[in-house]
Amino acid sequence: MTWGRAYVKKWTVVIIFSITAGVVGGLGAVMFRLMIRLSHEFFFGRLFPLLSHPIGGLDLGYVLLPAIGGLFVALLVVRFPDIKGNGIPEVIEAVIFKGGMIGGVFAVTKIVATSITIGSGGSVGREGPIGFIGAALTSAFARWFGLSKEMRKLLVTCGLAAGIAGTFNTPLAGAMFALEVVYMGAFSINLVPIFIAAVTGNAVTLAILKRAFEVEIPGGIGHTLPELPFFFVLGLFLGALAAFYVRFLYRVVDGFERLPVPGIFKPVIGGLGVGFLGAFFPNYGIFGVGYEGMSMAFYGKLAVWLLLTLGILKMLATALTIGSGHSGGVFAPSLYIGTMFGSAFGMLLAKIFPSLGATPTVYALAGMAAFFSGMTQAPITQILMVTELTRGYAVLPAVMTSATMGFLTARFFLRGDSIYTIKLTRKGYRIRTGKPVILETIPVGEIMSRDPVYVYEDQTLLDVEHLVSETGHDCFPVVNRNLEVVGIIGIKDFIKRPTAVKRLRVGRFLRKDYAVTYPTETAEVALEKLMAYDQNLLPVVRGPNDRRLIGVVTKRDIYTAYYRGLEGMYID
Repeated sequence: MTWGRAYVKKWTVVIIFSITAGVVGGLGAVMFRLMIRLSHEFFFGRLFPLLSHPIGGLDLGYVLLPAIGGLFVALLVVRFPDIKGNGIPEVIEAVIFKGGMIGGVFAVTKIVATSITIGSGGSVGREGPIGFIGAALTSAFARWFGLSKEMRKLLVTCGLAAGIAGTFNTPLAGAMFALEVVYMGAFSINLVPIFIAAVTGNAVTLAILKRAFEVEIPGGIGHTLPELPFFFVLGLFLGALAAFYVRFLYRVVDGFERLPVPGIFKPVIGGLGVGFLGAFFPNYGIFGVGYEGMSMAFYGKLAVWLLLTLGILKMLATALTIGSGHSGGVFAPSLYIGTMFGSAFGMLLAKIFPSLGATPTVYALAGMAAFFSGMTQAPITQILMVTELTRGYAVLPAVMTSATMGFLTARFFLRGDSIYTIKLTRKGYRIRTGKPVILETIPVGEIMSRDPVYVYEDQTLLDVEHLVSETGHDCFPVVNRNLEVVGIIGIKDFIKRPTAVKRLRVGRFLRKDYAVTYPTETAEVALEKLMAYDQNLLPVVRGPNDRRLIGVVTKRDIYTAYYRGLEGMYID
């Protein structure tokens, strides 16, 4: 009975806070979209008429607006450099490595910078930043109520799910996105509060804005069984393209970092590049989120050459926007790029094999799913999102085929990374998609034994043998008189040696190849060293330049830490 009361009480609290996180995330999404609308009205409604001037077939206003927006963003980036990018890596970092903590100032400046970027025509998406805003607001909410670290992490994930769900009117896909990118596909009891938050956030957005996703998708579409191999090929192609684009985008980031100009000018330069590209096709979605261009593609209003051109231009414009230091997401651009190439593929297929009855809209949806899945390594999100957007299952086999092949192909080339995790890897975190991150978050200093039993190098093997019988340990670090580690000795190094040999000094029997670890290294690194060097124990020394022994860590210590960390991921 006591357990039952505790269970009901706990889940009552979880559900209440999940609903609240959904409301907070939904309101954050609404607020951000209104800010983008105001920013767009300022730049394109008020400023554009003042700058509009045709030069050689291009309007100077379109060229200058993203650059002017870049100047405003640069003023914020110089003061707060972490606001660059899309925000999802920061949510992953907060949940996995920082106990659900997202700074308030960081959140506010991120909102302002992203609304300026998108409003002035920067080629980025709003979905990632909306998810970040939901996560940041719920992080502040959790801190205000003094919630535990586990609850903070869960509510931050709920806020992310609520923001994504409200953006597309897809609560199931919003919840799954949070699970795939934050929990790395770990399905757990945490799914319940995340679903509740996603449904709540979606309801809040719809209640206020009446509409979430601005792209209309034609109804009554489908495909035939003989087309499935072509969806397979489309997934392979767009998965490889997604992997290339992820690498390309970060090369552009590095290129701008090395650019020998003051940092304040870099977003301006990137904005000029975006403005120049977008000026050729100002009404096709190169500027901003790009949903108007996607609608045209879904309804077959664009020729093949134009679809391919727009896909390439969007890739370049997004790379310039993000690479130069603007704030914004890659969610919408990846949907746009995949839609353009997928639609072009479908049109070409319809011309080459007219008897196949290919519908380009279906290939646009499959291309969207394949490219997004490749970039983000979140295929289930896209499969569910397309199902919810089309309100049916007619295209599900096609989308599943392309999305899974896009995911697997990109995973091969990216070696387990995604557009999000690469940014965290560059910050020094060891993280890969597809598995929960546990040992990577635990420092050796937290799990090591601080009173190690050790052996001096001038002791004998007989001394070590007596130590084994006294302590029950089978391996010891060996130190000199300054307590600096010089090796390790284990029972298997002397168990079968004659007594005469055991009277010799330990120093004569030390292994040449052995590993040590540091208190700042992670348990994941320590386990890899134990396995690579076939050791039962790792001496923990102060640092790379200070070999003094401060502790030891064993496989048992790491296994215990793993199971405790695994339990900490779940609320039940």
